[in-house]
Amino acid sequence: MKRTKTKPLVGERIMLKPFTKKDLAHTIRWSNDAELRKLTGEVAPMSQAEAEKWYKELRRDEDRAWYTIVVKKDNRVIGEAGLLHMFKPWRNTDMTIIIGEKNARGKGYGKEAGHLLLNHAFHTLGFHRISVGIVAFNKPAIKYWKTLGFKKEGIEREEYYCDNKYSDFIMMSILENEYTPPHGKASE
Repeated sequence: MKRTKTKPLVGERIMLKPFTKKDLAHTIRWSNDAELRKLTGEVAPMSQAEAEKWYKELRRDEDRAWYTIVVKKDNRVIGEAGLLHMFKPWRNTDMTIIIGEKNARGKGYGKEAGHLLLNHAFHTLGFHRISVGIVAFNKPAIKYWKTLGFKKEGIEREEYYCDNKYSDFIMMSILENEYTPPHGKASE
């Protein structure tokens, strides 16, 4: 099956630009940030060779849509976002948003990226359910997903091992009829 060309998703202050090979430099840099890795559940930094292998897999994977988060004002890449494990027969997918640049956190970019991706997933791609898994000690991330409308649905007990201790994973989801776009309307 031929992969369809992914278009940018454009918001007020940011856009989600389809991920390209030149974006790998950001991914590698963020994967070398030990604190960010810990918060996202990653276990090791990514080498150039591993990043290129991941990118090749990403390009072939019909069940993933991956984007870089770009601030429109200065064309600065601040993070990445994606849908993964897209299972169209059941109309469900998983979602991820990572603001990799520390100086871009807490400015509302993640919330805007979340709304762009949710709107696209529900109103363009036709998904019914979107899931996320969050490391339990990442309280800001749990709060973030709740602001987008996600609801806690379960705990994967002691799923993550980091710093010589186990941590739970909090599983959350949102259904298409629970999603309220900002300003109460869907747009794309």
